[in-house]
Amino acid sequence: MMNHSVETSSKQHTVTRGFWGDAWTQFRKRKVAFAALLFIVTLSITAIFSPAIVGTKPIVCRYKNKLYFPCMGYFNRNWENALFKTKDKFRGVYPRNLAAKDPDHWVLWPLKYQDPYRPVRKDEWKGVAGYDIEFLNQANPRGADGHPSWRNFFGTKQGVDVFAQMIHGTRIALLVGFVSTGLASIIGITMGAIAGYFGGWIDMILSRLLELVMCIPALVLILAIISILEKPTIWWLMAILGLTGWTGIARLTRAEFLKLKETEFVSSARSIGAGPFRIMFRHIFPNALAPILVPIAFGIAGAILTEAALSLLGFGAPPPNPSWGAILQGGRQNHHYWWLIVFPGTAIFFTVLAYNLLGEGIQESTDPRLREPGK
Repeated sequence: MMNHSVETSSKQHTVTRGFWGDAWTQFRKRKVAFAALLFIVTLSITAIFSPAIVGTKPIVCRYKNKLYFPCMGYFNRNWENALFKTKDKFRGVYPRNLAAKDPDHWVLWPLKYQDPYRPVRKDEWKGVAGYDIEFLNQANPRGADGHPSWRNFFGTKQGVDVFAQMIHGTRIALLVGFVSTGLASIIGITMGAIAGYFGGWIDMILSRLLELVMCIPALVLILAIISILEKPTIWWLMAILGLTGWTGIARLTRAEFLKLKETEFVSSARSIGAGPFRIMFRHIFPNALAPILVPIAFGIAGAILTEAALSLLGFGAPPPNPSWGAILQGGRQNHHYWWLIVFPGTAIFFTVLAYNLLGEGIQESTDPRLREPGK
């Protein structure tokens, strides 16, 4: 009797993991892939909080009895209050202007006082109580004197701090990767799902369109469009990468839908009157998502690499946007400035490597055939 109750109790507490729970457990066992995920999460946090890490604009300040957040100007210049730019004419230098124009001000500064867009000038802290010291009031060095130091961790490029450009450039790298691949995913999943589910002449037309897009070299198309545009922006680059990078996702989605539309759970959904689009995106898509995540991860890595290559050639994010590839371009023009090559090159290498390792980890965790025996 006692054995029966214990057995019943153990059955009640047994929890069966679903597909995604099992995939997450398998993913965590792959230390390299999990470390890559942590690296990407760290990059994302750095991108979000970059104005609080390094900058010359206060995170928050109380000026003339009102609270302001000037650091938001790093995300969008229009978000920086016009009071500091027009009426009170700070000219981008906050320390001495805040002290001079409001002695009762209160301010919270970023962890490091350097700017990704301009060189720090001499005497920016002059007259500020507790900060008026020689080290802080020095101007950033230029040229060969701009090598890495305690003042400029990664050196300078024409007087602009490279560490500040690297931290703020994380936003550009991740934004290009996520936006362009997100656009490619929406197009690719939609096209692949329609072609795979409906088949017939719809599949034939969409497959020919897919093949046509595959024949267009994305890099050449980007260069052609940028040469036509009068004022190219980073959003044009993201749009072109997204509009030309969806073919791999579409092919994989089509294959999964061709396979899954013949399964019993899809037949059951049809029998109860579910419409085609409900079946496609409510029933089939969740079951096809696992293998689709793999090319999405690889696509983000490819977009980041393409943006860096274009910036290296001078066709990437237009100035004054800080970009890892743009820093590399400065090192290509003068090989003596080794810090302009080593630091951005290392960042690009490890970021692309992390996304590739993440893609491989997802593939191995979601495909039982790729798992090692006993795991």
